[in-house]
Amino acid sequence: MKVLVVGCGYVGIALGAELVRQGHEVFGLRRSRNAEQETRAAGIVPVFGNITERATLDTLPTTFDWVVDCVSATGGGAEDYRRVYVEGAQNLVDWLRGSHLKKLVYTSSTGLYGQDDGSRVDETSVTAPGTATGRVLVQAEQWFLDAARHGFPAVVLRVAGIYGPGRGYWLKQFLAGEARIEGKGARVLNMIHRDDVVGAVIAALQRGRPGEVYNVVDDEPVSQLDMFEWLAAKLGRSLPPSRSEDSKANRKRGVTSKIVSNRRLRTELAYQLKYLTFREGFAAEIERTQPSA
Repeated sequence: MKVLVVGCGYVGIALGAELVRQGHEVFGLRRSRNAEQETRAAGIVPVFGNITERATLDTLPTTFDWVVDCVSATGGGAEDYRRVYVEGAQNLVDWLRGSHLKKLVYTSSTGLYGQDDGSRVDETSVTAPGTATGRVLVQAEQWFLDAARHGFPAVVLRVAGIYGPGRGYWLKQFLAGEARIEGKGARVLNMIHRDDVVGAVIAALQRGRPGEVYNVVDDEPVSQLDMFEWLAAKLGRSLPPSRSEDSKANRKRGVTSKIVSNRRLRTELAYQLKYLTFREGFAAEIERTQPSA
């Protein structure tokens, strides 16, 4: 297949490299030439454009079989998110409509589930995030899903908190001695290793049904306390100290607590996780960065 990866960042580069390994012809869309060498080293052909500027897309061919939209905002507030995610979605759909595109996969977020009571959620659950940026992501999803109802082959993946080589907020905080348990540590965390995000995207390209949503999360959402207890035992360290649950930092992040189901990922996309839980994934990252641990 001829594949375009929109947003060759942490996930996009790894995804493109795996698609190349599988024999696909992969192009990576970036706004600048900053990571051109890294892109080429992964076997990805770099192309340049900006999905927030429709005219730049018109300079590119539309002869792609698969497109993956895994862009990420580099910061800012709701307006920055709206430009990158919503306007980007509108421009991609407009640009690709009428082409011979077979599938577009958009990587969204499980942060769209605003539940904070530890309840179980699936793809049919209400998406009512408590932050302005989260509400923008809902709008971006809806744009792709509305387009799918009119024949555009879009699939949405709601991806949990990503960790992996060089990334992972909770693991890095613990290793640096900067982690804090929020209150009693009851908050439920949903995570997924980057390599499983890559695998899930490819499964969606191959088997995802246009207009459908699939959660991408491992088999065991875990309480913050249980995660830190495992890390402490694994590394022979003390538990992090506690801090108030109503801290300003928590409110700013729009904290949620829910158990996200991956049943449809497992059954309908028939994806088999490489890292079933955070334990296998964290252990692999600990071994990679601290071989003697």
